[in-house]
Amino acid sequence: MRSSPRRTFSLYLRRHATRLVLGALGMTVGAVLAVVPPRFIGQIVDALNVGTELGVVIALALGSVTFAAAEAAVRGFSRYQIINASRRIEYEMRNDLLAHLQTMHLGYFQHQRIGDLMARLTNDLTAVRQMYGFGIVMSASTTMLLLFTVVSMVGVSLKLTILTLLLMPVASGTFWIVGRRVHHKFQQLQSQFGEMSTKAQENFSGIRVVKAFSQEEPEIASFAEVNEEYVRRAVDLARLNGLIWPAMAFIMGIAVLATLYVGGRDAIEGQLTIGQLIQFIAYQNLISWPMIAFGEITNIFQQGWASLLRLQEIFNARASITEPVDPVDAAIRGEVELRGVSFAYGQSIILRDVSFKVPAGGSLAIVGATGSGKSTIVNLIPRLFDPQQGDVLIDGVDVKRYPLEKLRRAVGYVPQETFLFSVPLRENVGFGAAEVLTDTQLQWAGDVSQLNKDVEDFPARFDTMVGERGVTLSGGQKQRTAIARAVAKDPRILILDDALSAVDTYTEAEILRRLRGVMRERTSIVVAHRISTVKDADEILVLEGGRIVERGPHAELLRSKGRYAQMYRRQLLEEELEVDEERDQHEKRLRAEQRDEPSPAAPRLPSERLGLQD
Repeated sequence: MRSSPRRTFSLYLRRHATRLVLGALGMTVGAVLAVVPPRFIGQIVDALNVGTELGVVIALALGSVTFAAAEAAVRGFSRYQIINASRRIEYEMRNDLLAHLQTMHLGYFQHQRIGDLMARLTNDLTAVRQMYGFGIVMSASTTMLLLFTVVSMVGVSLKLTILTLLLMPVASGTFWIVGRRVHHKFQQLQSQFGEMSTKAQENFSGIRVVKAFSQEEPEIASFAEVNEEYVRRAVDLARLNGLIWPAMAFIMGIAVLATLYVGGRDAIEGQLTIGQLIQFIAYQNLISWPMIAFGEITNIFQQGWASLLRLQEIFNARASITEPVDPVDAAIRGEVELRGVSFAYGQSIILRDVSFKVPAGGSLAIVGATGSGKSTIVNLIPRLFDPQQGDVLIDGVDVKRYPLEKLRRAVGYVPQETFLFSVPLRENVGFGAAEVLTDTQLQWAGDVSQLNKDVEDFPARFDTMVGERGVTLSGGQKQRTAIARAVAKDPRILILDDALSAVDTYTEAEILRRLRGVMRERTSIVVAHRISTVKDADEILVLEGGRIVERGPHAELLRSKGRYAQMYRRQLLEEELEVDEERDQHEKRLRAEQRDEPSPAAPRLPSERLGLQD
């Protein structure tokens, strides 16, 4: 069920009701204490007027100071309670947002800008926290202060109080008009901040591509445009915010002038004492802060509410991959089956009526052109996506009936795009394992993936820090780390999605040789482009346009002389051409060295190749 921002707002308020109530009570007591010093000031003025003894004046002054100190102490206590609550709310809301995002399916993130999500978790959450903190502090403080001050003003002069309050509708109208525009402008500003964050995040993530194509200047210019628009919107918002304080100060200035005129006449006529007039003006000064603060409160709540609406969009998003209502608790052996599975991303159909079965401990390989649906098939097994039609079964049970954690712990998955975290290599390999890996387990996983030979050259071995997204490692090292991570969790089903594309043929052969021992005990599904990677599988599927067009073991598919056989012959030809080219280059290099000529490996100018030199 979709929730509303009001419900979310009150939910977090209720969690910290005790601190907030204590804060509000403190603000009430503080407001009562605040209206006492002006009374003392008025009495002091009247006492001096009639020549009262100095001791009485000093006593009144000490009373005023005492009440002011008590007010400061109580307000300090109240602010602590409310600000503490707002920080706890910020902490809980950030955790709740991240936890909710973790439940979302992959399709959700494919339609979101990561930079915008980061902006919501930082900038928007800060605005919401200020609404819960300073917004509530200032609201409680100013409301109580305004209430008790007006009551005290009435006790001095009803006429002057009415005169002062006549200006309230003007202030309220200003708040309402400017506040609505602030809300709209702040939403625009936060949206632009998200776009700017996305632009920066894309540049940092794709810095290699930017530099490789010499696009630094265009990217700087593109970011400058986004940044300039952000500044423009920020200035528009600041212009609106800047109107509120001067407007409130102007309104209060008019109130003070009117009081001096009317109250001065009353004092001359003997209806008020000079001390009472000074006391009333002191009360006006007290309510001038609430009047001006209401403008700031308007800004805080309008900005906070705009940000809460953006956060509410995340809370209201619902995951399509959910936990089962009637979960199956049986141990997973590893039999994998797809029955009549069809899948589409939006309007683009990826898989069409795909069916196959891999017995527990068996091996399946999937080959096909880019975009044929290979990766989509393996994404369905751990329920990263659910098919729109057909069933995915493990041990004869629909995967939707397994608890997600149980299902995914049973699957060791090496995705096509390797992702490593900015933590030591040890933690990257052990990511997803049920327990912290021992050195023996690390060595075994590293041996299977052929990672150990590289680790020996690292300064801190498995404790070497890996840069963000594994930037300090080569493509082959990242893939081998991902393979080590998959086998280290000891899964019943091992999935390798083009996991050897970045390693050389010799290392690939060594990894496959060691993986055979691991795969013999597990169900294995391998997606690859190289025939050498898949030829030993029990069954090979050939995909084309989302359909299985051929299936069978390696030898049988070669005899059928279909698409698989064409792929095999093409790859053999490519390998032979590579060998011939390497041999030719080697022979040319030797001849060049014998003639003391430049190596032909270095390209020559066209005029040199055509013999047109002077």
